[in-house]
Amino acid sequence: MTYAPDNRPFYDADSHIMELPNFIIDYADDEYKHKIPPVNYAASLVTDEEVEAIVNNNSRHTDAHIAEQIALGDALIAKSKEIQALGAFDRDDRSIAMDMLGFKKQLVFATHSVVTPFHPSSKIEPGLRYGATRAHNRAMAAFCANDDRLMGVGVIPLHVPELAMIELEFAIEAGLEAMWIPHYAAGDRSPGHVDLDPFWARLAEAGIPFVMHVGGSPLQLEKRWNNNGRAPSRDWMGGGENVRAKDMVVMHQGPETYLSMMVLDGVFERHPELRGASVELGAGWVPELLNRLDWVVRSWSKVDKNLSILKRKPSEQLTQQMAFTPFMFENIGALSSQSSPELYLFSSDYPHVEGGTDPIGRFEKSLGDHSEDVRNLFYTENFLRIFPKARVS
Repeated sequence: MTYAPDNRPFYDADSHIMELPNFIIDYADDEYKHKIPPVNYAASLVTDEEVEAIVNNNSRHTDAHIAEQIALGDALIAKSKEIQALGAFDRDDRSIAMDMLGFKKQLVFATHSVVTPFHPSSKIEPGLRYGATRAHNRAMAAFCANDDRLMGVGVIPLHVPELAMIELEFAIEAGLEAMWIPHYAAGDRSPGHVDLDPFWARLAEAGIPFVMHVGGSPLQLEKRWNNNGRAPSRDWMGGGENVRAKDMVVMHQGPETYLSMMVLDGVFERHPELRGASVELGAGWVPELLNRLDWVVRSWSKVDKNLSILKRKPSEQLTQQMAFTPFMFENIGALSSQSSPELYLFSSDYPHVEGGTDPIGRFEKSLGDHSEDVRNLFYTENFLRIFPKARVS
């Protein structure tokens, strides 16, 4: 028996590798091996002792630990978490986990190894930024190579458009099935800048979606916003370096800004075959985004001639070309009613604890008396619209 019921195919739009320290260093060109920092689990739920024990065991879990994880059966998603999870970093174990989870396909993101590719500082030398990008994409392709249920997500920083194009071609050739981009203005360019148009065009041509994900932009507010003269706030895991309450309430601003610029700059209009997804950034903000963009374009098109390119309403563009993963505690039924059920994707976040112990159960509860058609869109068809290659592979 699998975790996912057999009443429909379930497509998982978010899962992760829990990288070991040398995850991308091992795949880097020699000139960058000593420049790329090892994966660091500081301020996370994973301890240095856990990582060290795994590395010392030939970078594998012990046979006893693997057996214990397999014995969990359909409770795997509830009890197998973080670096101790089955398949957290070993691709063969991940295939066993997929057998137990029962998902038809699963997007696979990195967790901690995008620091160098996505660092917003202009002081990162382009060679190093894109050298780390190449290493990451080699490592991700290798992890997903032996199981076509695993859809590897590449990373492509857009700071230098010419280098971004080179890495995009490499990632496509390597078989990666989505491209994670940082959701902040790269360098001094809007995502709709003419220099980036070849990038969006190539994605559309190749049928490869772009994705935005938590971690693609700085997670935390500037320190001054937390300076209220009181004791420092704790994050939800009890520390101080991850997402805190104040970070959470503004997390949507980055992707909302990015997508708004793409719409107003005509990226979706010029490239109607382009597809994208916003992952692990919540979805409660989406209905109002659609409303706001529609009235802004309706009002400002009288004076802003750049908006004349838009033949479809922004809400139509985003409904046709984007999808969003709600957090498991968000009410997907209400969101579907407030906007369109075609906008949302199921995700498990395996093996991160943020995904909860029963994401399908939580989503089912909030879907309530919505129809089977709405459920099929959420769990299956919206994924296949955004990631069409998943339908044929």
